[in-house]
Amino acid sequence: MKDIEALYRKPLEIAAERALSFVAGLERGSVRATLDLATLRGRLSKPLSNDGLPPEDVVRELVQDVEGALTGSAGGRFFGWVIGGSVPAALACDWLASAWDQNAAIYATSPAAAVAEEVAGGWLKELLGLPAEASFAFVTGCQMAHTTCLAAARHALLAQRNWDVERRGLFGAPPVRIVTSDQRHGTVERTARLLGLGLSQIQVIPSDPQGTLRVGDLRKALESNQDSPTIVLLQAGDVNTGAFDPFDSLITVAKEFGAWVHVDGAFGMWTAASPRYRHLVQGIDGADSWATDGHKWLNVPYDSGYAFVRDERSHLASMSHHESYMISQAGARDEMDWNPEFSRRARGFPTYAAIRQLGRSGIARLVERCCDLAKSLVTGIGELAGAEVVSAPVINQGLVRFLDPRPGASPADHDRRTDQVIEAIDAGGEAFFGGTTWRGRRAMRVSVSGWQTTEADVQRVVGAVAAALKS
Repeated sequence: MKDIEALYRKPLEIAAERALSFVAGLERGSVRATLDLATLRGRLSKPLSNDGLPPEDVVRELVQDVEGALTGSAGGRFFGWVIGGSVPAALACDWLASAWDQNAAIYATSPAAAVAEEVAGGWLKELLGLPAEASFAFVTGCQMAHTTCLAAARHALLAQRNWDVERRGLFGAPPVRIVTSDQRHGTVERTARLLGLGLSQIQVIPSDPQGTLRVGDLRKALESNQDSPTIVLLQAGDVNTGAFDPFDSLITVAKEFGAWVHVDGAFGMWTAASPRYRHLVQGIDGADSWATDGHKWLNVPYDSGYAFVRDERSHLASMSHHESYMISQAGARDEMDWNPEFSRRARGFPTYAAIRQLGRSGIARLVERCCDLAKSLVTGIGELAGAEVVSAPVINQGLVRFLDPRPGASPADHDRRTDQVIEAIDAGGEAFFGGTTWRGRRAMRVSVSGWQTTEADVQRVVGAVAAALKS
């Protein structure tokens, strides 16, 4: 008889040892991956063997081969994109999710996964200030959260016009338009493509200098074509500046015209959990659907996104599917009825664990601390000679720019200088930032989303930026 524990013990012990070594080294190691592409390919591109290897050798060799090719995104000095780390309970329960290897498709395939997700979904609605009656889905990220929510919107809007989109498809259907800001995230376009709505149906409204939609502009856009089924897409936390659309007034206008309102709150919706920042999402509960991530501000492992829909019937109609071989449990929640995936990872466990570890006050402190540190970091960099603040943080996102010191330097020169300094900072390994183009100018994006970032990290990074400016 096989000793199953013995088969797993060595590879799991090696994985645990190496994982602990990795997380312990985040504070002192390079944040940027240092291994070049050719070397990495050379290490990993091994001949396909006939007989395979002992599992402990596979784990040991993989760890060795990728050394230098991992970013320090889980640590306290990673400020690129909007990436959080993983709080310990979430990471541990993500490991357990892999060990348990549950297919979180329906209650029958894993009662534990189904109920953990059900409970965590209820907690999320409380934390984010969303209607208790809203349905929800745990998906891979905000991209699929948008897709899930707008599939429900597509169903509802076309059903109002006596068109069954799930049965008849989109050929001959009334075109559904999406009205949104020029500061929208690119996942909106991808969702329009995935759902067959089409990029030509996205109507873009110029935003104000702060990057938010004006009420009058939205009204004009909705008045221009009142017969079309319409989705109004608003933002809770712009990816560059952290700006928030004025939900109360915009949602009121959208509802006058019968539009479905969807909120892209990939990270900004988490301000609802903070007494200090909750005012930024005032009125957000009046929308019809909402999308956010867990692998950003909640600090759970990738991948983790959440979709919420007020009209659960439209949500269910757009996603559910049943087969004769499925087992139905009366009163239980089958996860696949609410998300685009059939077989799926039990990603509810890490979310459940993170919320249990942090609690309501812990999540509020995490949000507020990241906002404070973002302001400190942007201010500190902006005070350096040759740097300027482009956009001070509203929450945890800010923009800085680096100026070409030569007399008569042009805007294009400043753009080049900005990219050069970002590259120098990242190459130094003390921190990682990314660049962006905002309002026609290159800038360095500062995003503080990780639970491990401290004020000491901020001061260390400001010093690294100062050194890069002198290089």
